[in-house]
Formats: sequence, C-alpha cells, structure tokens
Amino acid sequence: MEETNRNHVLVVEDDDSIRRFVTIQLKRSGFEVTESALGRPALSSLHVKKPDVVVLDLNLPDMDGFEFCTKLREVDPYIAIIILTARGGDWDKIRGLELGADDYMVKPFNPLELAARIRTVLRRTSHAVRPERNVLHSGPIRLDLDANKLYKRDCWIELTPKEQLIVKVFLENPDKALSRNELLNLVWGEDFVGDPKTIDVHIRKLREKIEDDSSRPQLIETVWGLGYRWRKDG
Repeated sequence: MEETNRNHVLVVEDDDSIRRFVTIQLKRSGFEVTESALGRPALSSLHVKKPDVVVLDLNLPDMDGFEFCTKLREVDPYIAIIILTARGGDWDKIRGLELGADDYMVKPFNPLELAARIRTVLRRTSHAVRPERNVLHSGPIRLDLDANKLYKRDCWIELTPKEQLIVKVFLENPDKALSRNELLNLVWGEDFVGDPKTIDVHIRKLREKIEDDSSRPQLIETVWGLGYRWRKDG
C-alpha cells in the first residue's frame, strides 16, 4: 500500500462497476472515499462533509457534468475537480477546464495515474488560503451569510429574504427581548409604515420552518406585551 493519506475524495459516477473500481483503487492508495451515482445528491452532501477533491463523470443521469462543475464552484471555489470521462474531444476538455475543473482524464485510465493526479492537484490547491466564511451559529441553527442560506442540523431550510433577516437579527442579539417595533426597524427599515402585526405573521411562518414543534417553540420565544426573544440555548 502507498503512503497513508486521509484526504477526502468524492467519486461522482453513475456506472456502478466503474465507481466501485475507482473507489477501491483510491482507498488502496490511502484516500478516504465517498461515492455518489447522481449529481444532485452529491451537491447536497457538500453541506454535511466537504471533500478535498471530486472525481466527476460528465454523463450523469440527473444533471450534466458541466452543470455540476458550475454549481460546485458556486458552493465552494476551493474544492478540486478532476473530470474522469469517456468524452475525449477537445471541446469537452476546454469547456470542463474553463468551468473550473483542475484536471481532465479520459477513460480508459490507469488508477495509479488517477491517484497521482489527485495528489498533484492537492499539493497545488493546499496552498490556497480559504477566507473565513461569515457564519452565525446558535444551537442547531447555522446561518451562512455569504451563501444566504440557513441550515438546521446541516439540513438546508429555505427562507424568504425577510425571514432570513429576522433570523440574522435574532442571532446577532441572542437572549435579548426585541420589541415588534425594533424588529420592524431592523428588518424593514425605519421608514416602514406598515402594521407591527406583520412581525407576528412572519414569526409564525418562521417557527413553522425552523422549530421542531411550532406550537411549542424552543428557539423563538414570545415575550408577552413586548415582542420576541431568541433563546441562545434553544
């Protein structure tokens, strides 16, 4: 066995025999490997555990491999991509590299060469400095301000822009009782002339999305006669 290397490789390949072959060979070369036969589940899994390298087939049944490259680069520009495909035309190679792939290999391939190329890409990308993401945390909630996405226990929850702003205000003021007027000013702006009950409507919908039981909220607590409080230990 070659030198131990626990760098994480995600293999996205719909052909079961090829995927298993690549996985076995890379594990023998010391890599930690996870697999996916489809592109969309592979993209979703990035929120749970991000790989260092993605080995990607272009001919996926649920999405085009070029689309996968584009979406992956939107999520994280630092994950290395090695396209491994039967499509050896110059146009495919150029397009893949222009969309952010770090390397391009054509099937059939030598698994030892694939492992060597992965190590080369990792050496090159390991020097890149990843900026710290602007993320707010509280209990099971994680609000990624750079990506404009909220996660609960690593599951993405789709919010409206106003709902997300409300959560942001709460996370920036944990355990602080905020009046309806304060929330209106911070979220809608001081020039807003609408009904303060707008807050109640948004809080109700927000609870339905982020609370385990919206009838017994543990995150957004009602402060009777005033407004609401985000429970830091919720």
